This record gives sequence, structure tokens and C-alpha cells, in this order.
Amino acid sequence: MVQSVWKIDGFRGFYRGIAPGVTGSLATGATYFGVIESSKKWIEETHPSLGGHWAHFIAGAVGDTLGSFVYVPCEVMKQRMQVQGTRSSWSSLPMKDNISMKHGGQMYGYYSGMFQAGRSILKQQGLRGLYAGYWSTLARDVPFAGLMVMFYEALKDLTEHGKQRWMPNSDVNSSLEGLVLGGLAGGLSAYLTTPLDVIKTRMQVQGSTFRYNSWLDAVRSIWGSEGTKGMFRGSIPRITWYIPASALTFMAVEFLRDHFNERLDDESKKEATTLSADRKGTLGEVA
Repeated sequence: MVQSVWKIDGFRGFYRGIAPGVTGSLATGATYFGVIESSKKWIEETHPSLGGHWAHFIAGAVGDTLGSFVYVPCEVMKQRMQVQGTRSSWSSLPMKDNISMKHGGQMYGYYSGMFQAGRSILKQQGLRGLYAGYWSTLARDVPFAGLMVMFYEALKDLTEHGKQRWMPNSDVNSSLEGLVLGGLAGGLSAYLTTPLDVIKTRMQVQGSTFRYNSWLDAVRSIWGSEGTKGMFRGSIPRITWYIPASALTFMAVEFLRDHFNERLDDESKKEATTLSADRKGTLGEVA
């Protein structure tokens, strides 16, 4: 695949759809990590029976769901732009009324950028086109987000238990810990949710001629014609992407969390010192 993309589209072919990809990631990251801590705390306080790993799973799922309203249209644009490659490779396909034909079905015109893609999809297919595969995206991302947070927190607990038992005096950098454990959690979660990703992607890249009428129809069709191999198709590039992405994400989260907590501690100490000095001054005046 790498050789094929390089030969046909060159370096630019690997970065098609980067603008909607980054936009969707920003929206998801902001909501995901913006609500995960507060959601986890609320769940543990109001529903003690759901504490521990279930709280982590639900918090991750809620955070990802909130970001889906921005993320899904960006994902649709990104997927279609990635499938197209460069203009020259897309133009080499048979054309009808300036629209490329592929695999015997009508596809869509070439997208020159994110905003042009959004306008074109909205004009031709309406909101249904921009939110194509919305439920299949949630069916993939909610379990993935929940599993990733759950696996990450479980690996942190396991690591902490190991440090206390075998290395009680060790001081492991939390950013490095986030890098390693985040990569493991992301890679495992990505592999387990690959079938859901296959279904979502195929539903989103189909053009105006629908090959799959629903999520269940896609499951039956892929499973019936391709079996397990088809359901896990693309698992290696998916894992290859999510291991470094998750590792860097959790490393950054742990680094920022430590930095933020240090600032809070410093501010608290300053406030305590100021308050103590004010009290001493007040007592001196009274005396």
C-alpha cells in the first residue's frame, strides 16, 4: 500500500485530508479530556457501584460522544479526500458528468480542500451526507474511547502495584509512564475495535449510490463475503497509527497535569504564606 500510494500520488498523497483530520482531532481532544475527569468524579460520587474501571470507561465514552458532532463531518471529509488521493490519480478514473465512477458505482467530484468538500457534500447529499455513518462512528469510537481510558487506568494501577512491590523507592517520570502505557492502551483498544472501524469507513466513503443501507446491512455484507479477514482488514495500519498517537497524547496529558498541579501547589503555598503574614500583622496590631 505504501509503495502504491507513493508511486501514484507521491508525498502529498500521504497527507490528503490533513485539515479536516486535525480539526476533528482538536474537537475530540478538547471534549474528551475536558470532561473526562469531571465525569469520572461525578460517576464515582453519585454511583459508587460504577466506580473503578467502569467509571473510566463511561467517562471516556461520554467525552468522545460530545466531540462527535464536530468530529464526524470532519471524518467524512477526511476519509473521502484520502480515498481520492491527488487530483491526477482521481482524474484517471472513468468520469461521468465530471463525477468519478469507481467499482461500478457513482462516487463524487474531486475535493480541492476541506471547505470545498464540506460545501459539495452538503449541496449534493445534505446533512445526511456530512453525517454519513454517524451511528457507526459512535459504535466504533465510544467503545474505543472507553476501552482506552479503562486500559490506561488499569495499566497505571498495575504499574503502581509493581513499583510498590519490587521498586518501592523508585521515582518514574509520569510523562514517560504516560508514553509507554498510553501506547499500549491505544494499540490494544484500536485492534479490538477494528471491525467497527471497517464498517464505519466503508459506509462513509460510499458515494451517492449506497452499497450499504444500514449498519447491520454492512455487518452482514462484509461478514458474509469476506469473513473475519474482512472485518479486521486494515488492523495493522490502525494499530501503527494509534500506538504513537495515544502514547504522545497521554504523555502530554500527564506532563500538563503535573505542571498544572505544581502551579496550583505553588499558588496555594503563596496564599497560605500571605494569609499567615496577614494574621500575624492583625494580631500585632491588636496587641
